[in-house]
Amino acid sequence: MAITRTRVDPAEMAEWTDDEVDHYLMGPFDGEVPGFVRRVRRILDVSQRGLAALLGVSQSQVARWETRRTSPRASMLVEMLRLARLRVHLHDARTGKEVEPMRDDGARDRARRRYPAHVDLRVTGWWMPRDAMMTAQDLRWQARSRRWEVPAVRYHQRRWRHVFRRVRGTPVDHPARHQLVAEAHHLDELRDERRRQALADRPQPPTRPRPPLGRLSA
Repeated sequence: MAITRTRVDPAEMAEWTDDEVDHYLMGPFDGEVPGFVRRVRRILDVSQRGLAALLGVSQSQVARWETRRTSPRASMLVEMLRLARLRVHLHDARTGKEVEPMRDDGARDRARRRYPAHVDLRVTGWWMPRDAMMTAQDLRWQARSRRWEVPAVRYHQRRWRHVFRRVRGTPVDHPARHQLVAEAHHLDELRDERRRQALADRPQPPTRPRPPLGRLSA
């Protein structure tokens, strides 16, 4: 009798052989998390009690993982991967490209909190308080933030974010803090260059001819 389902009516098990019952009780037919736990135990050559001792959990907890009654936490799965010297690679279902976790050194706000993972960060200059904008204090705050290397970081809401992504593409990750600081310095260089170009393009006032020296002496 071929077992093709992971969940069956207990009454149907009366017609199964002992081997078929044991095979079913080992976990889902396609493996999944219970099959992964068993694979780790096979690689490490340990019993449920041995794996439980390595992970710091009870033997009954490992048994519940293998029978799908509960699932291990993500941190516990990572620890089992480490013990078995295994690596997990994530791939995009459409392109097949490998997908990596977001970087740990990604930029944070002034309160040391991570920015929302789904937004795209944009540097607009150097940070200043909102009430100092367009006042006599803005240049002072910009100079102070430049000295302390505190860039002003913004991000768009959903509607504008989708527009910019269609035009510029979707960034792979959040930049690190030093990359944001470098972008703020680059904006300063662009502004200085535009200012110099504007001064160079400004028409010069006509020069008045100097009077002859003889008239000045008279």
